[in-house]
Amino acid sequence: MNGRRTWSIRVRMTATTGTVAAVVSVIVCALILVGLRAHTAESVRGKAVSSALQVAYEADRELVRGRLNAPKDVRLQLVNDGGEVVAGTEGALAGPPMADFQPPATSIYSTRERCPPTGLKGCQRVIALRVYNESGDRFVYAATPIVPWYVSPGHLMLLVCAALLVTMIACLRAWGTTDQVLARVDAIRAELAEITASKSGRRVTVPPYQDEIRWLAEAANETLDRLDSALERQRSFTSDASHDLRSPITGARAQLEEALLFPDEVDWPQTARNVLHSLDRLQAIVTDLLQLARLDAGGAWQHPETIDLGAVVTIEVARAERTKTIHTHLQEGVTVHGDRLRLVRLLTNLLDNAERHAESRVDLTVREEDGYGVLEVQDDGAGVAEEDREVVFQRFARLEAGKARDAAGTGLGLPIAREIARLHGGTLTIEDSDRGARFVLRIPRSPAPADTRATGNGS
Repeated sequence: MNGRRTWSIRVRMTATTGTVAAVVSVIVCALILVGLRAHTAESVRGKAVSSALQVAYEADRELVRGRLNAPKDVRLQLVNDGGEVVAGTEGALAGPPMADFQPPATSIYSTRERCPPTGLKGCQRVIALRVYNESGDRFVYAATPIVPWYVSPGHLMLLVCAALLVTMIACLRAWGTTDQVLARVDAIRAELAEITASKSGRRVTVPPYQDEIRWLAEAANETLDRLDSALERQRSFTSDASHDLRSPITGARAQLEEALLFPDEVDWPQTARNVLHSLDRLQAIVTDLLQLARLDAGGAWQHPETIDLGAVVTIEVARAERTKTIHTHLQEGVTVHGDRLRLVRLLTNLLDNAERHAESRVDLTVREEDGYGVLEVQDDGAGVAEEDREVVFQRFARLEAGKARDAAGTGLGLPIAREIARLHGGTLTIEDSDRGARFVLRIPRSPAPADTRATGNGS
């Protein structure tokens, strides 16, 4: 264990959604508070200015003294040129002026913040108005509390509750949605857990909705289809391999047991040759099985390179003597990219197969066709029936004609050749011909050093 805490998807999705909802709610609440505070401050300021102007208007036409009336939270004072408070609202009538500043000589209006103004409590915004008079200027002071960032406890509580409610609803919705989705995933997981090798034919239920869960179920079923196919091939391969491996072992054992029963009557050199023949067949089968195992594993090429198909054919034909006449038809410059040894093994298998079934002649053709390097191996034998053209590529599959011509064959040469073609991104098929079997290999071409090519014939 790495000690790292692991949360379920439900918890993670709910936590993520709740966090996002909380952040968005905080941002929205902050914007609301900013706008609300600005609106409230403007409203309070408007009331204070209106009240101060009303007092200034009255003071300009008549003598104003004593108590003044003002809206709630607005404190007013009328101060004469001697600094004496001559009128004011309740709580501001007695005592010194609430502010010690005056508008500039060139202005009738000024505003400042005081924490607190004289005779008042708390931070307040104080507005000063100049009232011109021949006997001396007078000043009207109006004070209103500064609006806090939260405007009021009621507004703050309302927004906090709304944010918590939105966050809670988002979390509940996220939990419910995630739970609903994961319930369908859990159903698929439970069905997959019940599928075993003995119940491999089962498939998971595909949901009716066109969404990602349906795609997951379809992908799981496609994977199960491939696994079933692979399992069936494995079972068939195991059955065939066990039979083909058992045959030479059983033959050698029977000969040795018979020889031991009558040791004086046995031709021991001939018996040894028969046993060696069985061992050779066994070794050939094991070698081909190991080759197929490596191909099935999809191992990387040992030495990938650019290969001239014509040169490979020429070298392979010249390397070994054949019982049938080989005719080559080679186009120069047809190159592919791959593993030379594996391509040589492919060509050898095709040549061995053609030689077993040919009457007297085998034709080898190399050419370029639609961006592919093409290798054809055609014999002049009886050919392969159309319904058997895929059967011969099955492992250990051997037609009656093949058994008659070569009883020691393993039935793995053509499957190995097709696997090599597949690993090179190509195909190996049997195509129509006037006579005999025509095996056609197609592999994507690699860039050639020059575009000039010539056609050569040989035998």
